[in-house]
Amino acid sequence: MLHGIRIIEIEGLGPGPFAAMHLADLGADVITIHRKGGAGITADQSVLDRGKRSIALDLKDPDDLAAARKLIATADALIEGFRPGVMERLGLGPDECLADNSALVYGRMTGWGQTGPRAQTAGHDLNYIAQSGALWYASEPGTAPITPATLVGDIGGGALYLVIGLLSGILNAHTTGKGTVVDAAIVDGSAHMMTLLMALKQAGGLATDRGASLLDGPHWSRSYACADGGFMSVQCLEPQFYAEFLGKLELGDDPEFARQHDKALWPKLTTRLADLFLAQPRTYWDALFDGSDACVATVLSPDEAAEAPHMSARNVWQSPKGELQAAPAPRFDGQTPKINPAPKRGQHSDEILADLS
Repeated sequence: MLHGIRIIEIEGLGPGPFAAMHLADLGADVITIHRKGGAGITADQSVLDRGKRSIALDLKDPDDLAAARKLIATADALIEGFRPGVMERLGLGPDECLADNSALVYGRMTGWGQTGPRAQTAGHDLNYIAQSGALWYASEPGTAPITPATLVGDIGGGALYLVIGLLSGILNAHTTGKGTVVDAAIVDGSAHMMTLLMALKQAGGLATDRGASLLDGPHWSRSYACADGGFMSVQCLEPQFYAEFLGKLELGDDPEFARQHDKALWPKLTTRLADLFLAQPRTYWDALFDGSDACVATVLSPDEAAEAPHMSARNVWQSPKGELQAAPAPRFDGQTPKINPAPKRGQHSDEILADLS
């Protein structure tokens, strides 16, 4: 889908490389400038580099810096993930790069953003989503928020917003001939994702207090432990799905369970369901709810997901060279998701430099 689009990525951590990988999955020509010499900050053939080309440069070396600048001048977009000011000190800031290439979309990936009191301070995924509000509901009432997987901040609020920003900028540049700078901050993106919950709050379905809302308080919106140590997820919000859920558990005539939205009963009914699920192994519950509209699903590890019937039928998880990876997404009509191999660091240095000469 992105054939003919060139992205230059300055080697970094987390959301930047993921964004570049996502663009490569979609068909862009992504060239990563890896650090020259010594060990890199990720594996020699990281799965995050799949589908990319690699050139190894030392950006503190004048000749390599000149090569990097020349390479950036050929690109539709650039991805960098340093603290604000680092690229400027290297001589690769937006002013220099846009002077060479006025249509360049200059993508800047940070946690705090390019401006604000925290812009020059260190942080990690958990800190960013803590400040943005996205961490608030990640806990049971009266307990500290858990540390969620980086999908909320680094990927959801960071990498995917960078991708949206880059593609928007490229479309605009193709129309106007003018590039732009994309300030993709995890605090911005993860806060923006909260808009769905704010809409729920506006409609009266979300409370500030944890455990008092439709998505984090009811007995019908949580995960339960099973007898074998596995877990089942339950989220039957709509009345018809809730009715089917109760029917499968032979609780359709229970007067307490009939009061689905009675918040006073939620703790008691949660305890009753917890005891019920704990009485049987996960395989029992999986079989019981298989094919139903009760909105119940087993909680799977990535390895288990690769073998699950639905995920397997869609070939979501693949293992090229024995390394478990998820196939590119989303899917497009007439195309089969394919995982391209990752290059070794510097594998394409000679051919890339030859193209620049």
